[in-house]
Amino acid sequence: MKAKEIRQMTDKELNTQLMDLKGELFNLRFQLATGQLDNPMRIKVVRKDIARVKTIIRERELGIGKEV
Repeated sequence: MKAKEIRQMTDKELNTQLMDLKGELFNLRFQLATGQLDNPMRIKVVRKDIARVKTIIRERELGIGKEV
């Protein structure tokens, strides 16, 4: 997911996306622990997506993000 796509989302959509990504990360970690994870690089991608979403949310709180 690109930052440009994230910036086009509403605040409610961002919060929903964040919760979905956190749930996915939990499931990936669970699969890793049980040895069922097929693509370990997916964890890295999901973590970066979470960071992007949190960054956009924080920018909006501070009012410094790029306006759409």
